[in-house]
Amino acid sequence: MERLRRVKNGAAWVIRRLKGAYPDAACSLRYRNAFELLVATILSAQCTDERVNLVTKELFRRCKNAESLDRIEREALEEIIRSTGFYRNKARSLKGMAGTLLQEHGGEVPCSMNELVALPGVARKTANVVLGNAFGLQEGVVVDTHVKRIAARIGWSREKNPDKIEKDLMVLLPRKDWTFMGHVLIQHGRSVCKARKPICGECPVMERCPRIGVG
Repeated sequence: MERLRRVKNGAAWVIRRLKGAYPDAACSLRYRNAFELLVATILSAQCTDERVNLVTKELFRRCKNAESLDRIEREALEEIIRSTGFYRNKARSLKGMAGTLLQEHGGEVPCSMNELVALPGVARKTANVVLGNAFGLQEGVVVDTHVKRIAARIGWSREKNPDKIEKDLMVLLPRKDWTFMGHVLIQHGRSVCKARKPICGECPVMERCPRIGVG
């Protein structure tokens, strides 16, 4: 409990500094609606957002909704998404997701955590992305590789499992900021707190970072 109290006190300062450093942080996937965001997020597993955005430009021309995604031939879908990696598994997930949307949700993307994670290819991280960005619902914090790394480096979580890390972050971060702070941490991880060579001299929270023995 004492550690949690100290972490909470320090987190408020770090949150203010990071929000000030990345005021325009936002989802880098391109989408026009909840369906497109759901598809793009499934494709983003083990793939850069830049690559996904290139692929979805063609995919969304061919598949504008769950019905057209369900109808497209598996081989054609695999060819479109091939460059995102693991394309066979992703095609299977996308087809299963589209079929489930049609059968159980009238072709519409549901806006609840339980219904989203019941869709093929959708785990909690993907559901958080869709709920927070497409529906404006603060149900959790996205924990990707950047968020996981930064949470460990600044002492916000000692956990290794993403779900447990998320629980720690949900305690530390104000609920109204759960989605935005996910984007902030991701941007900080991409631009400054990199995996191999973090640019500590440019870090807005360096003076409170236990990783380099300060704060």
